Amino acid sequence: APWRLMMSLTPSRGCLLDLPWEDILVPHILCHLPLQQLLSLQRVSKSFQSLIQLYLANMRCFDSSQIGPAIPRAAFVNLLKDNEVLQQLVLQNCSDWLTDRELLPVIGQNHHLHQIQLKGCAQLSRHALVAISLSCPNLRRLSLAHCEWVDSLSLRSLADHCKALEAVDLTACRQLKDEAICYLVQKCSRLKSLSLAVNANVGDMAVEEIAKCCPELEHLDLTGCLRVKNDSIRVLAEYCPKLRSLKVKHCHNVAESSLSILRSRGVELDVEPPLQRALVLLQDVVGFAPFINLQI
Repeated sequence: APWRLMMSLTPSRGCLLDLPWEDILVPHILCHLPLQQLLSLQRVSKSFQSLIQLYLANMRCFDSSQIGPAIPRAAFVNLLKDNEVLQQLVLQNCSDWLTDRELLPVIGQNHHLHQIQLKGCAQLSRHALVAISLSCPNLRRLSLAHCEWVDSLSLRSLADHCKALEAVDLTACRQLKDEAICYLVQKCSRLKSLSLAVNANVGDMAVEEIAKCCPELEHLDLTGCLRVKNDSIRVLAEYCPKLRSLKVKHCHNVAESSLSILRSRGVELDVEPPLQRALVLLQDVVGFAPFINLQI
């Protein structure tokens, strides 16, 4: 299939490979083909192998999902060994094969990365986050969801060196406590999106510091943060005028008395107001939605 596609792009005279590789083939043709097909093209001929290697060396975005979750370690290393211009690196759920040994060389030679996703990469260690902080000063988006190896020291390193961060996902990073989150937001005041979901160690102190340090905050996920209470939600409403969405499902100490302030401003919440919840429960019990005329 990839060979037929490439042949269909061949000019009527001459060979496709006669076109300028760096000016035409790499930026205008190969970029439209799935990565898995490009890797298959390497087997066509030595010329195609050289062409694909050139493409890989100039690739700006690498997403492991385009190949599949079970990439052989050696294959991953070989794919990116010559690349020093990556801007986006997406390696979600690669826990079966990705360790520091494979990731650190890629991070170390790519200083232009502005987006890194490592969701579910459970075999990495804190050294991976330290390497990211030292090599990627322009990092803006980072996902470390379900990376329980993230600790307070590595997060401090990130905060010290990556102050342009705008979005950080720390879902289920269970080692982190309030003090580590406070340090992060004090250093990274440009944050627009932050997830601290499924972390029972996060409480009011962290949320209040987020509110006071991050005036640009638009999205905050506190799902399952059992220690968060009404007082910090009120502070959030006071200090974050740009907040667009807040998730507080399973935060049992957060009530409508604090959420109503945000609700009145049009902030999207993942919990319904008490009356709406009551109607839903009634519908479940009776089997239909009653018509209720409320006059206020």
